[in-house]
Amino acid sequence: MAGSIHPNAVVEEGATLGEGVEVGPFCHVGGEVQLGDGCVLQSHVVLAGRTYIGPGTRIFPFASIGHPPQDLKYAGEPSSLEIGAGNVIREHVTMNPGTKGGGMRTVVGDRNLFMMGAHIAHDCRVGSDCVFANNATLGGHVAIEDGAIVGGLAAVHQFVRVGTYAMIGGLSAVVQDVIPYGMAFGDRATLQGLNWIGLKRAGTDRETLKLMRHAFRQLFGAEGAIGDRIDAVAAEYGSDPMVRRIVDFMSAESDRGLCLPESSGDAG
Repeated sequence: MAGSIHPNAVVEEGATLGEGVEVGPFCHVGGEVQLGDGCVLQSHVVLAGRTYIGPGTRIFPFASIGHPPQDLKYAGEPSSLEIGAGNVIREHVTMNPGTKGGGMRTVVGDRNLFMMGAHIAHDCRVGSDCVFANNATLGGHVAIEDGAIVGGLAAVHQFVRVGTYAMIGGLSAVVQDVIPYGMAFGDRATLQGLNWIGLKRAGTDRETLKLMRHAFRQLFGAEGAIGDRIDAVAAEYGSDPMVRRIVDFMSAESDRGLCLPESSGDAG
């Protein structure tokens, strides 16, 4: 049973509300929505479609969650939006379900912060412990790994991948994949180095930071084909799990290619 439903809220028949859910005034919860225990909808929140929201998630006024994808190819297929536990979804955030062309699911992990006006498009995959600043925008089919930060007014192109603990600067236009632990910004965004502040906040030890600096310089500051550089770094530093994550990310198939430094001089 729900903790409280304001008399001015609309909860359609068929909606599933967990224990302790609070639904504030002028909210609208669609009939196929599932809310986990302890979710809070403050006011004027609209939830639609086949949307699941995990326990302890808080949603602020005027968020629009689960409405049909903004994709002209969408033909009403029964796709879904799945949001994990402990997320904070601030004012005017929009999130759309998946499409037939993207696997039918948009998936968001746990403990993310979506600041005002952030947009998560159809078929995106968002990990856990990420931060999306005001008006950060993801195109369709984007993959954001755990711990990444997308700055205010930044836009990430369709099918781009952003690696774990990467940092996207504000006002950036990201059209290529950003490596794990990388830092990218600009129009069009280029790789500026590693996200040293994020790595230190995550408790990375000094020796690992030193090793990652050497690996990064070899990957992006040396001459020769990038495939050969990836192989060389894998052979020399691949036993380190963080370097291995970068190497594996760079070696994976991609629709967009890699975000690179403007020149070898930017590899520090």
